[in-house]
Amino acid sequence: MSIRSDEIISVLKREIENFSTELKTVEAGIVMQVGDGVARVHGLPRAMAGDLVEFANGVKGYVLNLEEDNVGCLIFGTDEGIHEGDLVKDTEQILSVPVGKGLLGRVVDPLGQPIDGEGPVIPEAHKPIETDSPNIVQRQPVSEPLQTGIQAIDALIPIGRGQRELIIGDRQTGKTTIAIDTIINQKDTGVICIYVAIGQKMSTITQVVETLKSHGALEHTIIVAASASEPAPLQFIAPYSGCAMGEYFRDKGRHVLCIYDDLSKHATAYRQVSLLLRRPPGREAYPADIFYLHARLLERAAKLSDVLNGGSLTALPIIETQAGDASAYIPTNVISITDGQIVLESALFNAGIRPAINAGLSVSRVGGNAQVKAMKKVAGPLRLDLAQYRELAAFSQFSKDLDRATLEQLSRGERLVELLKQPQHMPMPVEEQILTIMAATYGFTDTLQKNEITRFKKFLIKYLHHKHPEVMHNFRNKPELTPDLEKQFSAIIEDFLNNVYILQYHPERYQAEKERREAELRQLEEDKARAAHQKGSKAH
Repeated sequence: MSIRSDEIISVLKREIENFSTELKTVEAGIVMQVGDGVARVHGLPRAMAGDLVEFANGVKGYVLNLEEDNVGCLIFGTDEGIHEGDLVKDTEQILSVPVGKGLLGRVVDPLGQPIDGEGPVIPEAHKPIETDSPNIVQRQPVSEPLQTGIQAIDALIPIGRGQRELIIGDRQTGKTTIAIDTIINQKDTGVICIYVAIGQKMSTITQVVETLKSHGALEHTIIVAASASEPAPLQFIAPYSGCAMGEYFRDKGRHVLCIYDDLSKHATAYRQVSLLLRRPPGREAYPADIFYLHARLLERAAKLSDVLNGGSLTALPIIETQAGDASAYIPTNVISITDGQIVLESALFNAGIRPAINAGLSVSRVGGNAQVKAMKKVAGPLRLDLAQYRELAAFSQFSKDLDRATLEQLSRGERLVELLKQPQHMPMPVEEQILTIMAATYGFTDTLQKNEITRFKKFLIKYLHHKHPEVMHNFRNKPELTPDLEKQFSAIIEDFLNNVYILQYHPERYQAEKERREAELRQLEEDKARAAHQKGSKAH
């Protein structure tokens, strides 16, 4: 192979033209102290809070404390290769994560690096994990429903797009299950979901991934995993990374759901790094800015104005309580930041009421404005009946002599509680929720036994889809209960109850009802004949 001299000359000329004698200065400091995921660095006089630094072994750090003669850094990785006296370089960048469609269906760490073994992530851009929340002019009121597919929530504690709704309860009461069911229900709605696991066991995170995959919901979901084995600094930044990934889609006009599971462990991780950096402790040893920690995260949830494409970011933070104590420091903080809470109770869970939602303590401060009209119409009587049932159930413990009206109210309340039970990972479309609630609140289930309600609900839904598909299709597209449609559905439910359900499961009742109707018809015929005979006698 011959070497052409003109090619060599052109390459040399290009290299000489591009050669620069300009020097680039890099600010550096020295590690004074290191351990437990934090380091104190002497030097770096121009470093700012939130700056990214790089240690000698290539591990990145995050400036959190600014003191007179040193800076406190969080270490994003192992601190084993970092020693006292090592140089620390200021990268003059702020912490950013990859964002874009390339992350959908992937499991990543809080720095955006894939940990699912599916190859590298191809991002569309990088976005800082800490950004300002939208101001009041950039927002619009919550007016669009975010359906969870869970009947008890969509009817009684509705969530709107752009809302912040807290899920709070003791461990093992079904908090994560509600979050996972909500993700599964967004399958064909175009809502992008981000599940941030903070301090969870890796086996639990794997189980969540497998559940979402088996229900076809992983394709529209990003999982940010900071497991219990990760250092506290990574657990601390995890929710901000997940929020930044969601904001990218929100700013493009998409609807996003962010789940933070859970912020109790997030607060614990922040307390750990704060105490290691010798910040003064406050109540329960948490630092003084613990409220700001969660406020600046949850305030980023918003429904943007139409000028800004009208996207939304809905936040579902999770808080774990100890022995149902919602008056502890972190629970009260997050309750005051959010727009309502879904309260789960161990006693209800152990009694077989699942989801174990305490409808009396749970509240949604803005979601009622985002409910579909038909749901709003049937949920009103449901809420009233349940409230009366709770009051009477508490009262009836002290008295055995109850009048008929009270017994009927208690009986209906028990059936409504049964109606709101729902198996996990089986979200219900909103039109099915409305019609089953309507069947109960209109009194069609009052004649059934309590243990029959689940079966009745299941077969009613099948009957509606099989026998009246066009009515269901129209109702799904336009969920409004007009008086005519209300009468039509009442007639359909009554027909199903009397001529299908009772015939199949209570033939003796069907026979007795048939004989009663026949007797009524015979009596009517006899009355008509007697009246005609009397009329003829008078005329004669």
